[in-house]
Order: sequence, then C-alpha cells, then structure tokens
Amino acid sequence: MAIVIEKTGKTVEEAIQAAVDELGVDADKIDVEVLERPAKRLFGWLGETPAKIRATLKETVAVEKSEPVEKKLPVAENSAGVEEIAPVVEKSSVDEKSSVVEETAPVEEIIEPILAPSPADENSDVEALDKAKIFLHDVFKAMNLNLEIDVNETDDGYLFDLRGKGLGVLIGRHGQALDSLQYLLNLAANRRDSDEKIHFTLDVEGYRDRRSEALEKLAQNMADRAIKSRRDVRLEPMNRHERKVIHMTLQDNDRVETHSAGTEPYRYVIITPTKRGKR
Repeated sequence: MAIVIEKTGKTVEEAIQAAVDELGVDADKIDVEVLERPAKRLFGWLGETPAKIRATLKETVAVEKSEPVEKKLPVAENSAGVEEIAPVVEKSSVDEKSSVVEETAPVEEIIEPILAPSPADENSDVEALDKAKIFLHDVFKAMNLNLEIDVNETDDGYLFDLRGKGLGVLIGRHGQALDSLQYLLNLAANRRDSDEKIHFTLDVEGYRDRRSEALEKLAQNMADRAIKSRRDVRLEPMNRHERKVIHMTLQDNDRVETHSAGTEPYRYVIITPTKRGKR
C-alpha cells in the first residue's frame, strides 16, 4: 500500500521539502502532484493562499521501509580466532533471590493482626482525637503557620490551646474566625453516624478566658444601662458559649432578666429590667 501525504508551503518547493522531511527520503523517491499553487487573495489584502502538493512514496522505497530489520546477534571470537555467535540470554524479570523459598509464618498469624481491632475502634474518644489532630495539622500546614498545640481534657471533651506567633488571623473579630474553625473541627472529628459526639474547643493563648472576662464586664455595664433607662438592652450576636457567660453573670442580679432571641448564627441576648426585684 502506497504512502500518500499532503503538505502546504509558501511555494511549491517548500511544500515538496516539507514532504521529503516528513518521509525521511530524497526528493527523487517520491511522486509529486501539485494540487494548488500560491496565489494572491482578493486585492492582496488578505495575503496569499499557500501551495499544496500530494506526495506519494514510490513502491520500491515503501517496500524497503516495511521490511523488518534483522536483529544481529552478538559475535565473539574463540581462542582459535573463529567467530562464534554468543548465546542471547534474556534477563528474567524475577530475581534469583526471589526463587529461594523462605519459611514464612502461617497465614492465620499474618491475617490475625490485621483484623484485630485497633485502639481507635475500641475507643471512640481516641479515634475522634486522632481525626481532630490530623484536621488541624492539615489546616495549619496549608496556612503555613508554625505553632504548638497543648491538648487538655475537659468535662465535655478536649481543649486545644494554640500557641505561636501571628495567630491573630485565627481569632478574627470577637473570635468569629476561631469559632468557625472550631465548628469545622468538630464536624471533621466526629463520626456522622455516631450518637456520641466529642466536643472540641479551640483556644489561642488563653483568648477565651480573656474574652469571658470582657463579657462579664460587658454584662454588668449593660445591666446598669437597662436599669437606668428602664428599657431593654440588646447585645450583639454571640455564640452559644458567650451567651451562656452573659446569662451566668446576671443570673443573681434581681433587677434584670436575660433571654436569647434570633436564630443562629445571629442569636443574641436581651437584658430586660424588672419592675421589682426578683423574689
């Protein structure tokens, strides 16, 4: 079967040369048919149309290209000076050492440790804690943050206290960024199909303690304002933990009452003055 290709060029000669280069033969080894000659397009504004040729490789050349090349065997000379064909030794894909049968443990002894329950399976707390550590490690690595994490067990879960430089980005305005990261942490660490959830709290160098102290002062000041103005005072939206601080701070104040309103994440506390002291 003849080999036929079509090539283009600015001139017929360039198109022929392109065909010769592609076929890897001399020009006299191909038959050339000129399909289109270069011509100027309308008023010469759009340049020229290229030349186009069809090159057919001559049959004798095509046969030579299709013949298989014989693989030459390595030749060596013996002591008598007579050439001998050296035997071709194919390298086995299997190493010699792998053919040696070694004593192995019974199959049961190999499979048993794999099927044995891991500590994470026996203790959901350990499993959740490991997931939490992995999640934080990946997040801080992506943020290129170098920090230390102190892990402390609490009544309802674990507290991760983060320590390092430039961690203000993790806190955000009034701790909103820290709360968001803590929310994602609890989602990543706890299994969705499990009814028992382990609560993880994130803190940055004692920020939450300082925030609690500030909220306690805020609660006292806003309570005084409500009493003096005899009007409700509405605080800014807070998370569940911060609202709890406000309620706990004012629970013994018989001149005001507190309750939460709104929907998450914009739920807030309202401080209401009482007409009389709480009985």
